[in-house]
Amino acid sequence: MTEIRDVLKTAFINFDLSATIKQAAISELAGTFVTEGVVTNESVYLEAVMKREEESTTGIGFGVAIPHGKSSAVTEPSLAFGRSQAGIQYDSMDGKPVHLMFLIAVPETSNDEHLRILSKLSRKLMHEDVRQKLMSVDNVEEIYQIFE
Repeated sequence: MTEIRDVLKTAFINFDLSATIKQAAISELAGTFVTEGVVTNESVYLEAVMKREEESTTGIGFGVAIPHGKSSAVTEPSLAFGRSQAGIQYDSMDGKPVHLMFLIAVPETSNDEHLRILSKLSRKLMHEDVRQKLMSVDNVEEIYQIFE
């Protein structure tokens, strides 16, 4: 079973996203994957993520979005976390801006890895206290503790 600790590295965290619209925010976080070498081709990966967005929004409401992409450009399952105090325009299910974004990247060959990560995140993020904590955490260890 994949733990958040296994896929969310310090390098994949941005506590202060500057982007205010969906695609730019996703790109901003995806850039951390590229820098760390877990995504070999950013545009190929982003295409997979945006294609998934076209099917239905990953803005699940409550200021949370969990965009994800399965792509041959991904070398290992990875998770990025971005936070925006200002909020990101996202076409969320509840029409509200997104403040907490988790971006999932998984290799094309992995079967349902991203679904396991997704369900683990979603279950926790349904709780208001978890969302509030995430709005104020300032290090990766605190994030791990929230999800364990």
